[in-house]
Amino acid sequence: MIRYALACAAGHEFEGWFSASDDYDEQSEQGLLSCPVCDTREVRKQIMAPALSGSTRHDSGESPAAVRAMMMEAMGRVRRHVETNFDYVGDSFAAEARAIHEGKSEERGIYGEASPAEVKALVADGVPVAPLPPEPAKKTEIN
Repeated sequence: MIRYALACAAGHEFEGWFSASDDYDEQSEQGLLSCPVCDTREVRKQIMAPALSGSTRHDSGESPAAVRAMMMEAMGRVRRHVETNFDYVGDSFAAEARAIHEGKSEERGIYGEASPAEVKALVADGVPVAPLPPEPAKKTEIN
């Protein structure tokens, strides 16, 4: 997986994870990338320094609770976007993702269920897949 620092035209900064370096370009050209905060499709890569291991931590100034709330909101927006704009294919996900990748089925965004073994085989064959963020907890379930 490759991690890119991304930013939208409104200045919101976020990360994107891609299976290969070409995936960003392909998804950008197809209009599949959007800002998790404002949902704009004007998303660009930012300049990134290489990741180096070390023990220095940088404090963002945000409380851990605020960061967690921001992340949960962003994940919820991603999930809602997928559920609204992609086709649900249920447990046929692995077969349909492979068919799309091989050009045997219409190119489109899909989501559904797949076993760990199916996902591993798709990734090994270069089929771009990613897990869908979990459903946000209902307010009644939060303690």
